[in-house]
Amino acid sequence: MLISKKLTALATVAVSSLLLVTISPAAALTSSSYEKQVISKTNVKRDAHDRVPVKAQSCADRWAENQARWMAKHHKLEHRAGRLDTVMSDCGFTSASENIAYGYSSGKKVVNAWMNSSGHRANLLRKSSRYVGVGAVRDSDGTWWVAQVFGAK
Repeated sequence: MLISKKLTALATVAVSSLLLVTISPAAALTSSSYEKQVISKTNVKRDAHDRVPVKAQSCADRWAENQARWMAKHHKLEHRAGRLDTVMSDCGFTSASENIAYGYSSGKKVVNAWMNSSGHRANLLRKSSRYVGVGAVRDSDGTWWVAQVFGAK
């Protein structure tokens, strides 16, 4: 009987520990850490294709954050017409491009998905791009909505 109680207690501790390990990584992912993953993985891909790294830029970031927030609020994966012209004039860019996505559990996964799509890949690897902004917003259902804005001067 004593052995049975000890085994039950050990099993409970093992299951609790497993649940803690399983839940912690997802709970620890914040918008900020997601966005940093996107920039880091973007620059790894750019480096692998002999492109200069892009630098985080506050104006592009503001536009990306607004786009991600809008998509999450409206539950729509949508580029908004004419917006990049405004981004260019507001940020002083000569060109701008945007990648959007939803449903990817990490910044690394969303960049890998973009690399497997010709249009997104072209944006990510554009030689003239020097600046980037990233917005990542989790909606009330826990789904990530992501926007990446590139710019060149």
